[in-house]
Amino acid sequence: MEEVKKKIKDLEVELKKFEKLLNVEDKRKVVGQLQLKMGQPLFWQNQKEAAIVVGELKEAKADVDAWDSLNDKLKELKELLSLSDGVLEDDLTKEARSLEDNCEKLRLKIIFSGKFDNSNAIIEINSGAGGTEACDWANILFRMYFRWAEDNKFKIRILTEVRGEEAGIKNITFFMTGRRAYGLLKSERGVHRLVRISPFDSNKRRHTSFASVDVLPEIKDEIDIDIKPEELRIDTFRASGAGGQHVNVTDSAVRITHLPTGIIVGSQNERSQHQNKYAAMSVLKAKLYEKREEEKRKELENISGKKQKIEWGSQIRSYVLHPYLLVKDHRTNLENHDAWGVLNGKLDDFIFAYLKQNASNR
Repeated sequence: MEEVKKKIKDLEVELKKFEKLLNVEDKRKVVGQLQLKMGQPLFWQNQKEAAIVVGELKEAKADVDAWDSLNDKLKELKELLSLSDGVLEDDLTKEARSLEDNCEKLRLKIIFSGKFDNSNAIIEINSGAGGTEACDWANILFRMYFRWAEDNKFKIRILTEVRGEEAGIKNITFFMTGRRAYGLLKSERGVHRLVRISPFDSNKRRHTSFASVDVLPEIKDEIDIDIKPEELRIDTFRASGAGGQHVNVTDSAVRITHLPTGIIVGSQNERSQHQNKYAAMSVLKAKLYEKREEEKRKELENISGKKQKIEWGSQIRSYVLHPYLLVKDHRTNLENHDAWGVLNGKLDDFIFAYLKQNASNR
């Protein structure tokens, strides 16, 4: 029974956190206000505005109902516990586990509440300064995400890849396809640092290498991104590197330059020029959307006078392979001494630690 009591107490603490994260009481007021609005005689005359209100009501009510349901079950559990003399221990344990499972579902809902969290991801890895050493580190990072994708049954499709002169990758852009791919991998955006004895140094000295990872959501057609044809310069060329005979003997690779912003995107690994153009345009749309949102954030900061913490460009994680084994996330302070396991795709602990911290901060 002591174990059951502890579990119920932990669940009570968890639900109080959820209440704050979801702003339950504020949303309860919003639900009442929107229901009154919907009861007005002329409400349904403007179908477009009515649909917006109905959507807002549905979203707010879903959060309130989800929390109320869990809170009611917790109250029942506490009441049963106060009446139990030990006979109901098995039933209480079963109900506590069920409530714990439902709490986990709500936790995931809170964590993945971003606009594009259910979208596929576009990932770009760029090696930092340091020549072959940095290119090899970028390649190790790509392999890490490839292994993670395999473990999670996600699919990877490479769009562009520029190999290093001796080894590794200078930069690579690829799609990660799977449920919540962006919601999970947005935690990886930033600069990754590697410390190791370089395999390319004959004197076996310790080297520090950097690579940046950018993660963008795949933007679907329902998001309005205005791209005028006259603002684009589209170049075609013969693909180099992996891709098969067809790719290498035709001018199927596509590079698109968005002239107003100078953003350059490309794709070379699809089967046809048309497919490469479509893939490159998907990346361009994501980058333009991100640029637009960044400009909005800066404008809001200028108006409010409050500077937001920007993760892009900051060092987020260190991977130390010498003189000891350690991977440390500098945002959550989570550490893992199984560095080789992490580099083989065991990223979930770091991903979820970041997402939970992010949800709490919100």
